[in-house]
Amino acid sequence: MNPAQLPLNSWVSSLRRAQRTMRVAFAVIIVFLVAQVIWWTVFQHQYIQRTVQQTQTQWQSEAALAQLALQSARPESRGAILNALKLERSHLNLSSVPVSVNAVALEGFKARQQRYLNMFNYEVPFFLAVMLTGLWVIARSAKNDFELQRRQQNFLMAATHEFRTPISTLRLLVETAQYRELNRDKQLELLHGMNSEVSKLQVVSERVLATARLEQGTGVQALATRDLRDVTRQLLEASRAKLMAANVQLEVSLPDAPVRVAVDAAAFGIVLSNLLENAVKYTGEVKRITVALELRGMSAELSVIDNGIGIDAATRPHIFDQFYRAGNELTRSASGLGLGLYLVRGITELMGGRVRCEPVAPHGTRFTVSLPLVADHAPRTASRRVHG
Repeated sequence: MNPAQLPLNSWVSSLRRAQRTMRVAFAVIIVFLVAQVIWWTVFQHQYIQRTVQQTQTQWQSEAALAQLALQSARPESRGAILNALKLERSHLNLSSVPVSVNAVALEGFKARQQRYLNMFNYEVPFFLAVMLTGLWVIARSAKNDFELQRRQQNFLMAATHEFRTPISTLRLLVETAQYRELNRDKQLELLHGMNSEVSKLQVVSERVLATARLEQGTGVQALATRDLRDVTRQLLEASRAKLMAANVQLEVSLPDAPVRVAVDAAAFGIVLSNLLENAVKYTGEVKRITVALELRGMSAELSVIDNGIGIDAATRPHIFDQFYRAGNELTRSASGLGLGLYLVRGITELMGGRVRCEPVAPHGTRFTVSLPLVADHAPRTASRRVHG
């Protein structure tokens, strides 16, 4: 195993242990909470039943004692005793012989106790729902934190690789030029290799800086009304050499009439270059990429369509998230920092647009960037195809 992978393996193991501990802790809390609520419910039911039974027994005893007191009292004092009992024992029926429990008072007492029980029965599921919802929110937040940590660690590992590889190659090329006598052709070959590695470093550093600017809300500097056809042509021309080196069969479809949108050409260049790079990266040996610009309602839609491996449904909702890269950084073969599509979405939204990802049958992916047209744009016109 590569020694550089050991810290990541240790970090991944620690993260997994923390996740398992969190799951066990939440399971224990949920089991305890449900058990406690069940116990409270059973206890309250039993308590109400005992209270009703004890009260009914007590009132029956009081009725018997009242009857005995009235029977044993002298006739001249019975009126006073009866008045006192009516004031203090309103739940007794003193007009009957023998004295009995007032049925209306007893049913009223039972009804009050039942209302208490019903109130408790209504509060218990509400309390349980609130507690479980709170635990779910906490668990989801913790899961998101774990996922963010994983993505950040993946980003650090990917960034280390993206910088280390060109630097190591540059060092080798410089040492070759420094310690060996080389003819002009060999020197030019080394210089070309150095330029290529410097370009890779520049792309990586510019992507990181673009992400920092996007986080600060300055990913787009100044919007200007431009013909999106011209902007797209210029950007594709600048990328043509790289696409040809990757053996890409490029097809471009542009409208005949101008497509005027408010756009930052430099920022839009980051969007299109990332979409093209993503298409090249995840396409097989036969790389066919289509760039199509069309009008749809009051929007201009630029689509980048590839014939690659596609994106599964479970991964698709996360591809525009910061640092997101499917799979494990230790086993991944594709290069990248997990920032490309995040920049695509962020920059597009800063320009007032939106981006979406759709599968293409039988395989492949379509990324569509939609930007609002300026108010005085002409109606839809036919498109023409340019083969690259």
